[in-house]
Amino acid sequence: MSDESRPTPPFPEQRQQPPGTTAQMQPTPDHGERSYRGNARLEGKVALITGADSGIGKAVAIAFAREGADVVISFLDEGEDAEDTAKWVRDAGRRAVIVAGDITSDDHCKDLVQHTVRELGSIDILVNNAAFQRTYADIADITIDEWDRTFRTNIYAPFFLSKAAVPYMRPGSSIINTTSIQSRQPSAHLLAYASTKGAVSNFTAGLAEMVAEKGIRVNAVAPGPIWTPLIPSTMPTEKTTKFGEKTLIGRAGQPAELAGAYVLLASELGSYMTGAVVPVTGGEIMI
Repeated sequence: MSDESRPTPPFPEQRQQPPGTTAQMQPTPDHGERSYRGNARLEGKVALITGADSGIGKAVAIAFAREGADVVISFLDEGEDAEDTAKWVRDAGRRAVIVAGDITSDDHCKDLVQHTVRELGSIDILVNNAAFQRTYADIADITIDEWDRTFRTNIYAPFFLSKAAVPYMRPGSSIINTTSIQSRQPSAHLLAYASTKGAVSNFTAGLAEMVAEKGIRVNAVAPGPIWTPLIPSTMPTEKTTKFGEKTLIGRAGQPAELAGAYVLLASELGSYMTGAVVPVTGGEIMI
């Protein structure tokens, strides 16, 4: 899909129940199904990707498979979307394993890593991508349970999974976290989410230093406004219809437009990068 053909706001009015599904979105997100061309940059690698059923995680799974990696697709309960991701991975000639479950549980995260190693033989790349968000106009409306769930999904889970994965990772392995432009430019209505993304960026830098002597690189990608099921399922309709229009490029990004950044950080192309945050924001500045 060329830049000229990518959809621009306003989007149709739409609303979904969280966490949302791809099939209900208008327009349908582009995950690189028809456009991504691999170059064997991840040949023989094994990647575990959370939130790989849809959105950025789906685009990364497709790109990694076309670069030669086998993929474990971690998701909460969006089985239809996860099966579709697995189909694209297998169409690329790679192995796909789908695992449902709640990554806010330390036990599930341990099981997820062990399942990856048992089924595919190793774990070379961990992509901590799954996220939870809600929008609120008033701090009084944010419950303790909501705050806790946001932190457990967005920052506890990357900690749980990284802790479980590092002992299995060989030199040259890579951990990639999904942070956000919200880590530097927090929106008031995304108070809990933005707070966790600031924590993810700091976690990335600290963990990179901690595991450098093991030969493991740790980096993050910071997306701007990206058109995923998270948007119509968590944002007010008036924000959804105008989503992305204030970027310099004038539109929301498509998940496929993030895939190259993750391939860079997972492959030898990024061999001298660790502790970095790579912004893919449509021109919104992160300084």
